[in-house]
Order: sequence, then structure tokens, then C-alpha cells
Amino acid sequence: MTQTELIVKMIFDRWYASLKNFDTLLSALTDETLQKEIAPGKNRGIYLLGHLVAVHDDMLILLGLGEKLYPELNEPFIKSPDKTIIQIPSVGELRMFWAKQCEVLKQKFDDLKPAEWFEKHTAVTAEDFAKEPQRNKLNIIITRTSHLQYHLGQLQLLK
Repeated sequence: MTQTELIVKMIFDRWYASLKNFDTLLSALTDETLQKEIAPGKNRGIYLLGHLVAVHDDMLILLGLGEKLYPELNEPFIKSPDKTIIQIPSVGELRMFWAKQCEVLKQKFDDLKPAEWFEKHTAVTAEDFAKEPQRNKLNIIITRTSHLQYHLGQLQLLK
């Protein structure tokens, strides 16, 4: 295994372990429980689930892997705070979106060669990337793993 392959494997081992931890918790939380606030006056579990689907949807574009699966989730779960948009998908729908999205991302990730993860993502210019090569596709996975872990910790409070 080359050093590049090793680095990519280490990061994806953490990514997939984080997804597994999230799925385990999500399976343990009822739809009713996900309607509750994490803490008084804070986001509800349903909002955090929708937010994660919307943020992970953005990865398709950031990584140059295609269009979003659920662009309609951007407004209620990224641009707007919880409880300001009246009509949002149900917990059941969001659970299905999450599962489908994880499947699609894995398929697309598996198609990339290790060296491709060190290429620039779409939110960085070629000029900026030349100065800051760490702004690559693999860094998106690192930051999204941290983001997922953060919200996983919040959702733990609903147990």
C-alpha cells in the first residue's frame, strides 16, 4: 500500500465508522423522539437529520461527482433556522433520503482513485489551489466527518 493509499484509507475508515455510529443512533431514536429539541430552545433532531442530508448533498457538487439528490432541502435545512419553515419532509422521508444518499456517496467515492482525492474541489480556484493544495477533495471528507461527529454528539442528547 502506498502512502497515498494509506492516508486515504485512514480518512475513509473514520468517515465510514462515523456513518455507522450515526446510523446506529438514528435506528435507536424513534420518529417521535426526533421531533424533540436537543435542549430547550435548540434544534430538533429532525432538523439535524435534514441538515446532515442537505450538507452531504452539497458534497456531490463540491467533489465534482454530480448534482444534488435533494436540492429542495437546502432552504429548510441550511439557509433557514429550525422551526422557521413550516413544511418540511417527515422523519420517515428524511431517513430514506439519508440511506439513499449514503449509498450514492459510497458508490461515487469507490469510483475515485486515491490520487484523485488530492485534486482540488469545486469551491477553490486553480490559483488558490496552487497556493493551498490542502484545499483538496480529501479535506472535504475530513471536514464533513468532523461535522457529522459534532451533530452525532448533539443527537446523543435525545437518548
